[in-house]
Amino acid sequence: MEITDVKIRKIMTDGRLRAVVSVTVDNMLAVHDIKVVQGDERLFVAMPSRKDENGVFRDIVHPIAASSRKLFEEVILEAYEKQLLMLEAEEGDEEAAEEETE
Repeated sequence: MEITDVKIRKIMTDGRLRAVVSVTVDNMLAVHDIKVVQGDERLFVAMPSRKDENGVFRDIVHPIAASSRKLFEEVILEAYEKQLLMLEAEEGDEEAAEEETE
């Protein structure tokens, strides 16, 4: 199994939810609505879920093996961190351009 694409769909700054992500596996299967969540000690990845009739959230799709879960988490969190760095760099460029025009 290879994760062939990771798209950071949305980044949030309020609350514990930090991002919503889509992942493509082996250029054949897309998994949407994966969440990056700020836990008490670290960021973690939550797979897409829905609430059942008893009010319990159940994953719609999830990795079976621990090694697969680790791969998903590592690749997703790496893409999230890269996106944050790019956004910070863009903000710095915009601020520098504003200072030049003043």
